[in-house]
Amino acid sequence: MNTVNLLIFVPLFFTITVQSIPKPSLSPPHSVKQNDTNETIPLQQFFEVTLPLPTDVITPSCSVTLLNHTFTNTTNSSSVTVNYIPPPETCKWSVAVLDFQVKDNSTQDNSNGNGIAGVWIDGVEVLRTSTAQPTENVSFWNVRKDVTKYYSIITQHNLTLSVVLQHLINKNDNVSGVNYNVSVSFLFYDKILSSRSHSLNRKLLPIIKSFELEDDKLVFDGVLKSSYPYDTHADSIIPISKPSNDGFWFKIHDEYDIRTKNVRICPKTYKAVLELFVSFHGDDEFWYMNPPDSYIKANGLPITGKGSYREVLVTIDGKLAGTVIPFPVIYPGGINPLFWKPVVSIGAFDLPSYDIDITPYLGLLTDNRNHSIGFQVTDGVSFWLVDANLHLWMDDSNVQEIVEYEPPSMEIETDYEFEGLDGTFETEVERSMSSTRLVQSSKGIIKTKVTEEIKFKNKLKFKDDGTRKELEQKIKTKTKVKVTDNKGHSIGETVIEKTYPLTITVASGRGSPSGGLRVNTTVVQGRSESFSDEVASISRVLNHDLNCTGWMVVKGNSVISGFAENHQNYSYNGGEGGCYSRTVDVVEGDVVVDEMASNCVK
Repeated sequence: MNTVNLLIFVPLFFTITVQSIPKPSLSPPHSVKQNDTNETIPLQQFFEVTLPLPTDVITPSCSVTLLNHTFTNTTNSSSVTVNYIPPPETCKWSVAVLDFQVKDNSTQDNSNGNGIAGVWIDGVEVLRTSTAQPTENVSFWNVRKDVTKYYSIITQHNLTLSVVLQHLINKNDNVSGVNYNVSVSFLFYDKILSSRSHSLNRKLLPIIKSFELEDDKLVFDGVLKSSYPYDTHADSIIPISKPSNDGFWFKIHDEYDIRTKNVRICPKTYKAVLELFVSFHGDDEFWYMNPPDSYIKANGLPITGKGSYREVLVTIDGKLAGTVIPFPVIYPGGINPLFWKPVVSIGAFDLPSYDIDITPYLGLLTDNRNHSIGFQVTDGVSFWLVDANLHLWMDDSNVQEIVEYEPPSMEIETDYEFEGLDGTFETEVERSMSSTRLVQSSKGIIKTKVTEEIKFKNKLKFKDDGTRKELEQKIKTKTKVKVTDNKGHSIGETVIEKTYPLTITVASGRGSPSGGLRVNTTVVQGRSESFSDEVASISRVLNHDLNCTGWMVVKGNSVISGFAENHQNYSYNGGEGGCYSRTVDVVEGDVVVDEMASNCVK
């Protein structure tokens, strides 16, 4: 039996899901448990279709296991904190990977709410993830994330590591019988790889072809080395978070709820990037499917709406400095929980973070005084979990900076038409931002121009007296960064484009003979990202498509029967850095196709 997270508009049922990570070579073995008849049952492994790390087929130079903990009370769980241990000084490494492993030994086959988890080092968030859908048997999953860009934190002593795993539930719900065994380790890799002394995982052998061996050295592409804006790791990272018993994130309840933290920035700073972590829950878990208040009021519905547009605002001393429209991650149990076993949706096990370049504000921030950085959610309802890391790059001496900055502009159009419970609601938003900065430091005079455009389109339809809900949405962003020296010579010209389409249909029909309600569901989601630097002759393209169809019979809060297919196609072209593709087809919970290749298709 599966638990379904239901968001009810009239007789409509909605749910949302999460995504996991493929099993690297160092994942836990397929251990088994025994049932009442002493038969052995294989563990259920969840995974996410994503780009494997080249280090997945290499033995680390050294590793540090920091936490082994069993979470049993996840309704009001407190953070678990231990001493952080950096890699030993004798360990040679250039790449660091966070290894987050979970084994679900829960004594029940269902639970309410979504499990959300976070990992922090002294308040600096390094991972936000979610729990997989519960199963009748023991299950496990493994998230590996390149955390090399946090170098200035992971090399420090006398810090703490904190982990939170919570189920975010409704007021009258209860979570019992959960048992999550969580292990957190840091793996450190050198560039040296002896092809003679390491056995490679056969499943991942095609991938290693994308990362050539030259004189027993592994050529690490930008897959591991972060690109713009993390061309090099920051010299310092300041957490913009709030220490508390239940995590370092700020909990934002509505559009008027502004959370702030004061920071003081060194005058030697010449570059600053705010890395924003965002997740949405409760009444805003499906914010992109929320109707406007006018519809809710006219029909006397006991729900919260505020429409289908959300934007996280970042302010400095009360002034708008940047905005983010978040990627619509689908958590486990969502839309149709049968979709997400054993392959989860896009971004579920490693929720995306968002980078906002606030270098244009350094002229205001580097005066040795406290300044306020704040977070707010446009039209948000309860609740959002938000925090950030402020990455700072330092010079040897104080920096002088001249900035021309245009605050983000916004155009929004809405068209709402409805009669009774049926209606069509359209929202279109365009944002733009431009800044030019001239920085004089020991590195010389560097001029950087940044332009960004954001487009959002959302069309929501309610049909058949509100029993059928259709969503068509697309988010597009384009960022251009041009860097020149004091002679006007181009140092770098980067273009980053991202497109996130999403189509969802949820239609409830007549009840089934079992007494439940039959709900037909589809989810079509995409993630397309490209990165190019003409000066450096670098080009990378990522495309990930997900197509799920099925139906379920819902009784109470549980799915008692149904059918689901999950088809995913993933491709990455890194140019000279190599290519990778994977196709996964799942029918009724069985992986019927799982094909990987490393050929570059032109």
